[in-house]
Amino acid sequence: NGKGKPISVVRTLTDNEEGRVIAGKIFEVQEALGSSYNDFAILYRTNKQSRSFEEALRKLNIPYKIYGGLSFYQRKEIKDVLAYFRLAANPRDEEALKRVINYPKRGIGKTSVENLIISAGRNGVSMWEVLCDFTAYPTDVSTSTRQKMHEFTVMVQSFQAELNKVDAYTLAERIVKSSGILAELHQDKDKGPEEMERIQNVEELLAGLLEFTKGAEEDELKTLSDFLMDVALLTDADQEKTEEKNHVSLMTIHSSKGLEFPYVYIVGMEENLFPSQLSTSSRTELEEERRLFYVAITRAMLSCTLSYAGTRFLWNQSLKSEPSRFLNEIDAQYLQFESPARSFGGKSLMGGGMDRSFTGGLNTKMNPPVIPKSFKSLQDVSAQRASNQGNFDQIMVGTNVEHSRFGKGRVTKIEGAGADKKAVIFFPHHGSKTVLLQFANLKVI
Repeated sequence: NGKGKPISVVRTLTDNEEGRVIAGKIFEVQEALGSSYNDFAILYRTNKQSRSFEEALRKLNIPYKIYGGLSFYQRKEIKDVLAYFRLAANPRDEEALKRVINYPKRGIGKTSVENLIISAGRNGVSMWEVLCDFTAYPTDVSTSTRQKMHEFTVMVQSFQAELNKVDAYTLAERIVKSSGILAELHQDKDKGPEEMERIQNVEELLAGLLEFTKGAEEDELKTLSDFLMDVALLTDADQEKTEEKNHVSLMTIHSSKGLEFPYVYIVGMEENLFPSQLSTSSRTELEEERRLFYVAITRAMLSCTLSYAGTRFLWNQSLKSEPSRFLNEIDAQYLQFESPARSFGGKSLMGGGMDRSFTGGLNTKMNPPVIPKSFKSLQDVSAQRASNQGNFDQIMVGTNVEHSRFGKGRVTKIEGAGADKKAVIFFPHHGSKTVLLQFANLKVI
């Protein structure tokens, strides 16, 4: 074999920037060389890391495939949390309601839910309307179950009350805690690595929400409804899966054993991530992590890129990350330190070149979300939601509407049906926007 290329090392400001930078590098190499997407692989230590890369690849219309696991937004714990988010934004989302009315378990059995569905059908109303008024819509459930349903309803109403008053991250964090999902996951964490991974996935979802919130313009409030629209458009690919043969491969390093790719990106090269935190106290386990790193590097046939983030989000704060000790173990003559690549779809990264030393790190402080002081009453919010639902079926091509963020506009196109119904709206000051009607809170004018 001839002399190979040096290993590229890229530092990014945050873990979310890491996703955009790596996706951008793949885009640039593929455009420049005309390579097949099958030539590219992104390798990570844990499955939770896939989110930022999935989102960045989708925004660049780059096809990808997760090997040995599910796409981030198709994982059960993420679907459960998103169902609560959807219910807060649209209480008549019956798919979401059925998913979480008894998760975590609160003593509302399958038969009681079926009787709730029967009552709604008999009265020609939604399940949510039955939950809000058992007097008007008699339902065959016991007194104790009715009380549990009432407590669930009050909890969801409290989420609705904050929907347009606090940012997406603030409300999402409250939902994850108040719903009991977080406690449920932590209760199971000692059962094995899969349970711990579920907690990490929810943490990663909140990391994405924090970045989404902090991407708002000055005086702009990015709500949970805005986030749901963003996610709904991003995850259309999951609903329309085809056997795409030309795709970037995303996988854990363990899953990559025996495979080779021309271009390999090994991401998350940070202490307590790779090597993992559990391995650093054991010489044997640390050596196993080192062997795993060797496996990762030797997957590359033509080019290998290592990346690490200066900060990584973990419950309510962005923590400083230290570069992996494995980087220091590679002779510097075999490394090429790059300036951070251009961030596609996001703000630019740090300017200038990189220091060859891995000591120290970035000390970037992230401000906590601002919580407004006042909230509407539950009754006002419920009335507003009901009004919005009434307008849902009135929206068609040519309808003039008003959006809380973009102002007045006109509908130019309608796509999809039911919960997936979308509208393309032209706003004079913002151009054309595609919105998911069930989350858009449009007012017909």
